[in-house]
Amino acid sequence: MAKSRSKTSRRAAEQAVRTLLSWAGEDPNREGLRDTPHRVVDAYRDWFSGYQSDPAAYLRRTFEEVGGYDEMIVLRDISFESHCEHHMAPIIGRVHIGYLPADKVVGISKLVRVVDGYARRFQVQENLTAQIADCITQVLRPRGVGVVVDAVHQCMTTRGVHKPGVTMVTSRMLGAFRDDPLSRREVLAMIGTPGGAKLDNV
Repeated sequence: MAKSRSKTSRRAAEQAVRTLLSWAGEDPNREGLRDTPHRVVDAYRDWFSGYQSDPAAYLRRTFEEVGGYDEMIVLRDISFESHCEHHMAPIIGRVHIGYLPADKVVGISKLVRVVDGYARRFQVQENLTAQIADCITQVLRPRGVGVVVDAVHQCMTTRGVHKPGVTMVTSRMLGAFRDDPLSRREVLAMIGTPGGAKLDNV
């Protein structure tokens, strides 16, 4: 369910940005930074708009007239931007979704909206992967769901160990994709190898 917007006022949020600018050694009143708190708060409203959405609601409009189609459906390379809840640094990557419909399918744009609904929150990649897969399972009740996420974490590439080019791959397999090795291999083959990773044993 969508959460109500924080009771923290915009004025307080902008003041928090000014405080951080001062802490970093800047003068928040100089010309180049005067409007920065306003811009940052606007950016946060966009980056974290997922807190105002209910991803499950996107999946509730389904289609049953699909000519009896009951084979795998795969949507690859859904780009996303999120933020690490530990350092508030960007996480940028792609989500790949496969599912085996039972008696209904959903419009593919709705799967993209589910990804954005969860990505536009503070996240860890493992949690993001599980949330997407669990939401699809709970609402559509398909015979199987597979979600693979590969992403770059800027909390690791721009600070700390400073290792650019490192990607992280996570997966969640449910239903037939967890229980049936052949179905699991099929969905991973259709998804391909994101980021060059070998997915056979994901």
